[in-house]
Amino acid sequence: MMTAFIRTLILYFLIMTGLRLTGKRQIGELEPSELVLTMMISDLATVPMQDFGIPLLAGVIPILTLLALSMLLSQLSLRSLRLRELICGTPAVLIRKGVIQQEVMRKNRFTVDELLEELRGQGICRVEDVKYAVLENSGQLSVLPWSACQPPSAQQLGLDGEDDVTLPVILISDGRVLGKRLAACGRDEAWLRKQLAREGLSSPQQVFLLTLDEQGSVCCVRKEASS
Repeated sequence: MMTAFIRTLILYFLIMTGLRLTGKRQIGELEPSELVLTMMISDLATVPMQDFGIPLLAGVIPILTLLALSMLLSQLSLRSLRLRELICGTPAVLIRKGVIQQEVMRKNRFTVDELLEELRGQGICRVEDVKYAVLENSGQLSVLPWSACQPPSAQQLGLDGEDDVTLPVILISDGRVLGKRLAACGRDEAWLRKQLAREGLSSPQQVFLLTLDEQGSVCCVRKEASS
């Protein structure tokens, strides 16, 4: 039992580390080569976990080989445009200036129903309202409507107000003070205690979330009492 536990831990952390090195992707954003890599690694990992008669290295070595090959191809694709097109493919324009490119859709085996579903998902009901629709390498459809069909921007409406969007920094997460972020914001423990006192709190353990944005605004969420 302990052997199975240890082998599973080793393979799990090995795969997680390797996939982190290959880059951040969600399953729906994987390119074909990345999807193949993920499927092959999962199959290789299950064999030594289930069969104790197979040495652990029989699964580790192929996994490391695949990860190394994937990283090598990624580096080569950065240098060679042709290799990048061969491995990753190229985006395909399915709609150009309101006209469906039927030949391109047949080549990519993309049906009309799938196209209309994707358009509806982005709030577009008519093909004529789309200037460009591009099928990306990840399988996602990027839709660019005509300017007349897009919501007006603040600049078009003549609103010249300053951009007030700021990125908040988490200083307390579930009762834990993030000291490095606190210091990076130019704040200290004394400042934090004052903020808690304003909220009627005596300890960070009473805080579920506390953030500070670039304008100096503090947002504090108390912890709910556990039932």
